[in-house]
Amino acid sequence: MSVVYGKKIKLFALSSNKHLAEEVSRTSGIEISKVDVVRFADGELSINIENSVRGNDVFVIQSTSNPANDHIMELLIFADAVKRASAKSVTVIMPYYGYSRQDRKSKSRHPITAKLVADMLTTAGVDRVISIDLHAAQIQGFFNIPIDNFPAGPLLADYFSHVKGFKDNIVVVSPDHGGVTRARGFAKAFEAPLAIIDKRRPEANKAVVQNIIGSVEGKIAIMIDDIIDTAGTLCAGAEALMKAGAKEVYAAATHPVFSRNALERIEESPIKEVIVRDTIQINSDFPSSKIKQISIGPLLGQSITHVIKDEPISQIFDQIHHDEDSR
Repeated sequence: MSVVYGKKIKLFALSSNKHLAEEVSRTSGIEISKVDVVRFADGELSINIENSVRGNDVFVIQSTSNPANDHIMELLIFADAVKRASAKSVTVIMPYYGYSRQDRKSKSRHPITAKLVADMLTTAGVDRVISIDLHAAQIQGFFNIPIDNFPAGPLLADYFSHVKGFKDNIVVVSPDHGGVTRARGFAKAFEAPLAIIDKRRPEANKAVVQNIIGSVEGKIAIMIDDIIDTAGTLCAGAEALMKAGAKEVYAAATHPVFSRNALERIEESPIKEVIVRDTIQINSDFPSSKIKQISIGPLLGQSITHVIKDEPISQIFDQIHHDEDSR
């Protein structure tokens, strides 16, 4: 048992992202408690927690990435288990919120699965959720419990400005009209102009670029998005930007879903480098020299300590913006 700031705390990591959990543990100074995920022959899951959690504030790290359904069920079963074992509270650290793109009825008789996931977490006994870059901000309203949605944009911008040294001759590109708000906030960090890729999506996971709104000629183009899934939109956008006269094309995103042959597409594209966070653990036999993954673990570790001390988590992001402004 860990006693932190006078409180009994336990930190658990389920199956989705053990590497990130280790970073969170290191930063927060809280040891990861042992939990076994048991898989039966018929596909059912069960949870075995070796030590008592009675009266403890429990934190559990689990991205609901591929296989999303297994990871969601692991999380729900875990929450039920620790609540039945008299845990004082359960905080879910869900860096990537699965089903977040199903946040509204786009057609008649379509589900709103992002709301369903929120309801299931609440019913299972979760008291608080911490997530990174929800696909749609309104998902926060799907919960009747506290939820903290951290933006990753300032940290991604920090990489380009202070690691890559980009200062001038930059244009920030939104891959679609829906991402303009995100791209505008990213562009503000550089005081750079904004461009928008006008595309249509004839079917799921397929995008066709129609036009580029804004000037990119002779500039370093940075495409910013929250999710890279099949990378079809990203690579088509990069090709269109190069044809429009961009000097170089980079990409930044929070969640590296990388389904199907996404990594192969990126490797064959004109994109120089793709910067992503480690909200999802990349499991692939295809090595891509263009992918740079930066850990969100230190930020999440600080968030845990702020929650334990009953301090506002917003202070962490105020400090990020302060550091950027002072450089």
